[in-house]
Amino acid sequence: MKKWIILSTLFVIVSGAAAALLYYNAVKPLRTAEEKALAIANDETDLSGFQDFQLYNGEETYYVLKGRDGDEEEAFVWISEDGEKIITKKASSGVNKEEAVKTVYGDRKPKEILDVRLGITMLQKTVRPAWEIFYRSENDRLNYYYVDFETGEKLRAINNF
Repeated sequence: MKKWIILSTLFVIVSGAAAALLYYNAVKPLRTAEEKALAIANDETDLSGFQDFQLYNGEETYYVLKGRDGDEEEAFVWISEDGEKIITKKASSGVNKEEAVKTVYGDRKPKEILDVRLGITMLQKTVRPAWEIFYRSENDRLNYYYVDFETGEKLRAINNF
């Protein structure tokens, strides 16, 4: 009986260590990307106090950070994966998350909004900061809807994905 208790305890410890190692290795690329984005943002922009990081994978990969500018106003910075393209916008210069979602509801009838994130979309070879809204439609299909960050207008939609 004592042998079973020791073996069970050992199994739990080894399983826990393996799960922790697996988790650490799974989130390591995301942490590395966040560290890279923070370093670029600190060096190349006047923003500070970063509090939110998003990884956006669209036509190109972009890192999106929320911080504060020199006037202590909330602002966003979009950084291309290679660090060559950097776009900084005050949050007040564009539509917020809730307004972007309202645009979707005004045009479509989503059953459930699954995710809303800032990203970049390419229109006519022009890089445009945008809200990407990922939702499930009434027929349980997955859809993407892109809302221009500055104007709040629909940029494009990918339906029945």
